Amino acid sequence: QVQLVESGGGLVQPGESLRLSCAASTFYSVISMAWYRQAPGKERELVAEIIRGTTLNYADSVKGRFTISRDNAKNTVYLQMNSLKVEDTAVYYCDASRPTHTYWGQGAQVTVSS
Repeated sequence: QVQLVESGGGLVQPGESLRLSCAASTFYSVISMAWYRQAPGKERELVAEIIRGTTLNYADSVKGRFTISRDNAKNTVYLQMNSLKVEDTAVYYCDASRPTHTYWGQGAQVTVSS
């Protein structure tokens, strides 16, 4: 089993930055790590993912503003979010995928408001 704990959410103004962290109990057999988000009344959507530690994918809405990274020594994945917009407001979830199972964190609230 992979336990995931997110941190770093909060309330910021448009244009500001936040960094989310996702600490995993292990990276053993984890193929990909990803960040998803879910806004009120909307479906959960993929924000960014890192596959096998090298391949990076981003949602079009966050390209150029968000950066996903991974620190293997700390078993932690980060999501650096710059130039935040009101529409980035959501609960952000960390995801770890093994070949036969996907694990989720508890979520971190990010609110962008003036």
